Amino acid sequence: MPSPGLRPRRSSCRRGSSARRSGRARDARWGSWQQRRARALRPRTSSGPQRAGEWASASGVSGRRPDACYSPCQNRRMAPSVDPSSRRFARQHVLAGFGLAGQRSLADAHVLVIGAGGLGSAVIPALAAVGLGTLSLVDPDTVDETNLPRQTSHGVADVGRLKVDSAADAAARLAPELQVIRHPVLFSTENATALLDGVDLVIDGSDSIDARYAANDAAAALGIPLVWGSAVGYGAQVGVAWDAHGIDYRDLFPEQPSDDGDSCELTGVLPMVCGVAGALMAAEAVKLLTGIGEPLLGRVAVYDALTGRTREVPYARDPARGAMDVAVGVDSAASGASEPDSEPGSKPSRPRTYSAPELAVALDGANPPALLDVREDWEAAIAELPGSTRIPFGELGARIGELDPSAPVVVYCHLGVRSAHALVFLEQSGFSQASHLAGGIEGWAASVDPGMKRY
Repeated sequence: MPSPGLRPRRSSCRRGSSARRSGRARDARWGSWQQRRARALRPRTSSGPQRAGEWASASGVSGRRPDACYSPCQNRRMAPSVDPSSRRFARQHVLAGFGLAGQRSLADAHVLVIGAGGLGSAVIPALAAVGLGTLSLVDPDTVDETNLPRQTSHGVADVGRLKVDSAADAAARLAPELQVIRHPVLFSTENATALLDGVDLVIDGSDSIDARYAANDAAAALGIPLVWGSAVGYGAQVGVAWDAHGIDYRDLFPEQPSDDGDSCELTGVLPMVCGVAGALMAAEAVKLLTGIGEPLLGRVAVYDALTGRTREVPYARDPARGAMDVAVGVDSAASGASEPDSEPGSKPSRPRTYSAPELAVALDGANPPALLDVREDWEAAIAELPGSTRIPFGELGARIGELDPSAPVVVYCHLGVRSAHALVFLEQSGFSQASHLAGGIEGWAASVDPGMKRY
């Protein structure tokens, strides 16, 4: 299962044929995408200069350039200074399908990275070293001593400095020709469009739900791809959203949660997990900019450091943009869903959400509900509620047959994050008596059992 960090950073999909394409069909689809993108990026020589206001989209459709759309590698604000033919990139030049053309695409590209923290510290030097032309960094924070184990772009001497300055210096040591634009501001809906002006691709490695949704929505409006990632606890997830190609972050997590859910400040994070996730994010960015390989469109890459396993979770666009697909199985943040509507005059047969004291009373009653723990093995080893059935959130879709849909069941996790989406999943699957524990086992320890181990 995704580790505790797998959630929307402040994002239903149906299980459709697009999520189950055969390898041959998938390769054909991706090959056609590469061809279309190559046409979009091809210099306009034989056909004459491009008329002002015209653009070529990644789908190969030409026409008047919409105000809220951006064609990759056009309207450059500054000439790239990275030499794509440099001997420094010789090992990349000999890669099958990459070559000098791929290197030129990187030198011409402008990438904006949101967050110069744990993920950004892996992404930024990777892009600098690979030969990117222009890099914009967005982060309002300064370096703190507690950042140093995982935010390896910063050193002890950088404590107190702006992260964008420290990260820019680290990138310059690897690639002096790289043009770095520093934005020591918080990425938000108010400044998203301005910050993404002239950008070919955006990478969100922040720990902000608000920034994630702002980046997704702005990227969708501008027609550019978003590479996103998260790392919390012992696990990470990475994905690609590109509305122009039929999938974005809201297809995975439609509604923005009311809070950030699990965070590394609350649950901790293994520093190396940030490096793994950041490397994957940088690789996705390079693939998208050069047209090689198959990006993580409609798939989430999931990494669990405790088991050393990786897997992927497919998802697809729901034409109705409805609730989460029961087959998605991706850990996410607190649900923003509202209470289900009741028939006129009817009364709900059970509460949809229990507080810890309310659940304690229910468990002591004559007909106590069953308990379903959707956390990981390592979490259950620390603390659990007696008598729980444990099915990790990522396995819930495959193991739902182990549960009785007619029996009352209360789902819980660490902070009420995964359980909220598990509840939506169970309700959609016909579990009319399902509820979840708000605040999770952490809330239980705080208000019911102070002697319980906490993490």
